[in-house]
Amino acid sequence: MTDISSLTFEEAFSELESVVQEMEGGELELERALALFERGMALAAHCNDQLDGAELRVRQLAPNADAADADGIVPFEPSAAGDDPW
Repeated sequence: MTDISSLTFEEAFSELESVVQEMEGGELELERALALFERGMALAAHCNDQLDGAELRVRQLAPNADAADADGIVPFEPSAAGDDPW
């Protein structure tokens, strides 16, 4: 098995989805279920760490956003119809 710390967020999340599907899919022997559960928990923790790191980077890039709330997070404000830049 691949060392979790070397996985990108996308790789870890994809593997986590596979683990969940296998666990939900049917009859598993106890040892296999425990091994999958352990791997899934480690993958989830790795994904969470990756997301925390991304959030920290965003906060460092925009530390003084004028519209930010007390946590420094800017609330989403949908634009008026026709103003959407996408």
